[in-house]
Amino acid sequence: MSIITAIISIVIAALISGLIIWIVGKLGLGLEVSGFRAAFIAAIVIAVISGLISWLLGTLGLSISGGLLGALTHLVVAALVLILSTAFVPGLKVKGVLGALVAAIAIGAMSFVVTLLLSGIKIG
Repeated sequence: MSIITAIISIVIAALISGLIIWIVGKLGLGLEVSGFRAAFIAAIVIAVISGLISWLLGTLGLSISGGLLGALTHLVVAALVLILSTAFVPGLKVKGVLGALVAAIAIGAMSFVVTLLLSGIKIG
């Protein structure tokens, strides 16, 4: 994979994630977003914070296993990432911890569906 292909993939992923965050914000599912620009920036910030948390957990020798406990742990981490992101993204507001949990579920579900839909499309 060339560097250009990697950059294009990252930009497309950020645009799709931004669109999902923007839609969840419009649906009133625990998240408020002032516009697509804020949602796009939020997608990038969320990816960076999630990456840092994953790196930190790996460095500490902690792993999030599968199953119900793993799913619940991922959900809590996703909600915390949303809450942390509000400190860095103007125009992004989370409606409390419960709102962050609902938004995390909605974002995860929409991302899963979009991934399924896009996996059926073959480019090249």
